[in-house]
Parts: sequence; C-alpha cells; structure tokens
Amino acid sequence: MTAFVLVPGTHTGGWIWEDVAARLRESGAQAYPATLTGLGDRRHLAGPGTDLETHIEDLVQLIDHVDAPEVVIAGHGGGIVAALGAAGRRPERIARIVYVDTPVAQDGDPALALVPDRTLRERLTQSAGASGGDRRVSAPLLDEWHRFGSVAGVPVEALARLDLLSAPQPPATLTQPFRLPETLAGLPTTGVLCTANGSSIAMLQAVVGFGDPRFQALTDPRVGFFELDTGHWPMLSCPDELADVLLRAAAGEGHRLTATVDEKPAHLRPFLLDVPERPRERVGRVDLHLPDGDGPWPAVVLVHGGPVPADARPTPRDWPTLVGYARYVAGLGAVGGTVDHRLHDLSDYGRAAEDVAEAVELVRSDPRVDGERVALWYFSGGGLLSADLLPAPPPWLRCLAATYPVLAPLPNWGLADSRFRPAHMVRGAGQLPIVLTRVGLERPEIAATVEEFLTAAEDCGANVEVIDVPLGHHAFETIDHTEQAREAVERAVRSVLGHLRD
Repeated sequence: MTAFVLVPGTHTGGWIWEDVAARLRESGAQAYPATLTGLGDRRHLAGPGTDLETHIEDLVQLIDHVDAPEVVIAGHGGGIVAALGAAGRRPERIARIVYVDTPVAQDGDPALALVPDRTLRERLTQSAGASGGDRRVSAPLLDEWHRFGSVAGVPVEALARLDLLSAPQPPATLTQPFRLPETLAGLPTTGVLCTANGSSIAMLQAVVGFGDPRFQALTDPRVGFFELDTGHWPMLSCPDELADVLLRAAAGEGHRLTATVDEKPAHLRPFLLDVPERPRERVGRVDLHLPDGDGPWPAVVLVHGGPVPADARPTPRDWPTLVGYARYVAGLGAVGGTVDHRLHDLSDYGRAAEDVAEAVELVRSDPRVDGERVALWYFSGGGLLSADLLPAPPPWLRCLAATYPVLAPLPNWGLADSRFRPAHMVRGAGQLPIVLTRVGLERPEIAATVEEFLTAAEDCGANVEVIDVPLGHHAFETIDHTEQAREAVERAVRSVLGHLRD
C-alpha cells in the first residue's frame, strides 16, 4: 500500500489537502496531510526558534510514524523545501518526490526564493527580516493570493476559505537557507505542471532543447511530468484530477522529456524558406543583413524570444529563424537586423529592453539606413519587450510585428507589476500598424496572452492585422515546413515591408 505525505505551501496547512486526501483514501492508499509547526491548527506551537529545520523535523517524524513500506512525498509551492529536506533524511523510505506546481529548489536558496512574484517576495523578505522574536510574516490579503500563483479554477468559496484559514508564517521557515541533501540523488521525481499558471511540458522541452546543463537532469528516465489545466492551487480547483495524477505518479507513470543529443533541437533546424545569403556585418550585439545597392534603406529589427541561457551556442542572431527572416527582408530591399539581447532569466527583461533600444539606435544611425522608416519584429517571449513602444510609438516606428508572441507575463513569471504588459499597453498604440502572426497549435498558456491582447486591441480600435497559421506550432518556421506556413511568413513579410514603404 502506498502512503502519501502531502506538504502544504507557505501560510497554509494540511487542511488544504483534505479533498485530495479523501480521494486517495477512497482508492485504497494512505494519505497524511501535514500541518507544519506554526501553521493551521498548530500555529500556537511556534516560537522564536521555529525555522526550516523545525519543519523538516516535523515531516521526518511523520514519515517515521507512517506504517507503509513506500512513501510518496508531495510538496506544493514553498512546501517543497521542507519536503526535500525530510526526504534527504529518510531516502530509504521515499518511493518518489512530487513537485506540485513548484520550481526546482536550488542549493542554498530559502523557501522565499520560490515565491514567483518579485514584489511579494521582496515584501515578505523585508517583513521576515524585521520580524524579531516571535513576530510572524503576515499572509497575503484576499486579493493578493494570485501573487503566489494563478487562482484560475479555484471556486470563490474555496478562495475565501484559503484566506480565512491561512496563518502568519514563522520568519525563519522562509529565510533559512536550504542545503540540498546529496542523499536525494537517484530518488524518482515527478513534476505536476499547472498550465494556467504558466508551466507546461512543451515549455520545459523547449528549455531542455537550448542545452542548458542545469536542465539536463530533467531528461533522466526517473523523472516524469503531468499537466493539469488549472492554476497554482490544484488541490482546491481540481482535487479529483490531482489525486489521480498522484496515484499515477506513484505507479511510475508520467511524460518523459527527451534529450536532443542525436538530433538538432527545433530552434536550430532549417528555416522553412530557401532564402539566399546576403552580405552580413556584425557590430557589437547586432548583425546587419544588407540589400543590394547603396540605400538608404528601411530596416526591420528582429527581436528574439527567451529566456535563453547565457552560454547557449549558437546565439540567437545565428538561429535559422532570425537569419532567415533577415535575409528575406534584405532580399526585398530592407536591412534585416538581428540582435543578441541579454534575456537570460525572467528577471532580465529590463536589461534586455535596454539592449534592444541600443540595437535600434545603432541600426537607425547607420548611414545606409533610413532611420525614419524602421519596424520592430518580436518573437515568442521577446513579445513582452514590445510594451516599451506601444504606449507612445515614436514617429520612426512604422510597424510593429509579433510572431507567436507572449503578450502578457505568465502568472508564474513574477512580472505582474512590471511594465512589460503589451496587452495593457496596446491601448496607447493609436493607429500604429501591428502585424501579429498567430499559430493554431499554440501552447494554451501563451495563446491566452494573445487573446487578452487582441481583446484589448479591439476595445481601443488598435490597427492590428492577424495572420493565422491554423496548423502551426510555436516556432513553426523550423518545425512546420508546410505551404500554409510558408504563405504565412511571406504574407507577414510583405505586410511589414509594405508599411515601411507607405
């Protein structure tokens, strides 16, 4: 008989797992929702010395008293840190560790590092630092729970109960650095990804394809993944489905990511059009693909997505998609500029925006470029960078294009209060021509941001042309070598260049 130890996240207690535990027990499994010291109905037990070590010991004691040969320990949100600590103390008892919509904890990080929203994380950090003696870190207000993760799918009454039963957190349980036990190596793990919160198997596979060594461990056959079409609180929004996933994880099921050792990852496969090479000049982070003749020519600056690991090779300006578009526009009489901006992490959007702005000025100042006729073309996660130009488009910006873009921060990206929200900023775009290429097989979490953008654009009368690729995937230019995909690229390029020549 499998036993499940269910570890709650920050400010919550075992009560949050009640429905999931009931369904696990109905299936014949044992279920032990844990309430850690200082939380839930054990909030009165905390003292000045309550820290992460206290919570780890809580779980060790629980595991020791479970009368079952195998224990699956599941951690939600910040609770995964204590779960990992306990599993490292009792590895011989652990059959599997399940991450329920939580990132992988890094050695030396405190539980607070797993809070995605930067504003909330900073506030909690300050509150914890100022908490002397027995003072606690207050739980979020009712309208702030989404900062821990999307509340999509959570019934109103369940959200109200979350707010009612949440407890102030002992500060040291959030700030004490966590040392990843070596004894965890080799233990099977499962990730439960909540797509409405911004996570998906496809997204992880794409990250693995970049070759970042930090993520290669995710291709281990002992690591499996499941998706749930809900927000960050699946134990409240879909307890039946979560219980089923936990049972299947215990049985060793789950999607396996594939390493890309024997084949080129999707972003390095050939461009769907056979575009002749053009003269190319490299200046700093920018490559200029040049037309025939003397100019001055209009220019299209192509902005890649990401985040892309800093040591990824080749860098984005040498990727077939960007090179393909740059050569294509150069062959039609416009400079194609590709730029390596430094979006290496979700916290890098500000720096990446500065890089793009510098690249645009470099292109505009080139004597072969007509600096008053420029288009910017954003791809994938680079779409958020368009927010800087939408509220008050400069006169030299004749067109803004976006292809399979992310147009609002995903809930678990921690950018809720940032300026990088094109779906909000489009209300200031006026009649700036916007050419948006939308793929029909988009990842749901990204498709939702596109629809949010288009709804806002329609409400304010923005000048948006949508080019649909009904059977296209994200990054379709190197994946879908179909006539439909080729026509979409050709139409988008003609449209952008047409606005530059008007």
